[in-house]
Amino acid sequence: MSVAERLRELGVPLGSPARPLALYRPALLRGELVLVSGQLPMRDGALLHPGRVGDGVGLDEARAAARQCALNGLAAAAAALGSEAALEGMRVLRTAGYVAATPGFDQQPEVIDGASELLREALGDENGVGARAAIGVASLPRGACVEVEFLFATEAR
Repeated sequence: MSVAERLRELGVPLGSPARPLALYRPALLRGELVLVSGQLPMRDGALLHPGRVGDGVGLDEARAAARQCALNGLAAAAAALGSEAALEGMRVLRTAGYVAATPGFDQQPEVIDGASELLREALGDENGVGARAAIGVASLPRGACVEVEFLFATEAR
């Protein structure tokens, strides 16, 4: 089953990549590496669950937002590679997640698990799990509760 088919089966089909909100490229391809810029939890042009975790945004909402960031990251990678089919054989090397939260909130890893779980479901146990960081911050662009960036490796092209 392809990555796109797995995502459709999960009820989260791969859409178009989110448009940049400032001056940057959503993803860059260099050899076998795809570096995906920080993705906000955008769906259909709207930010999911804005605010800070622990102050109006719950853990489950933040996990769902991180999951959307991963879906957006896959869409950005597919656009950089030229097609959804190019996601086959792609491997997660690193995920870095930033969680806007109240002081004392210490469940950043559980929030970013939302992104990691989607990548594992889409790419498989071997390719979908890589190195990771989960970092708490005071605020994120546009009032997002989470932002996630990715480094992927592709098969030789």
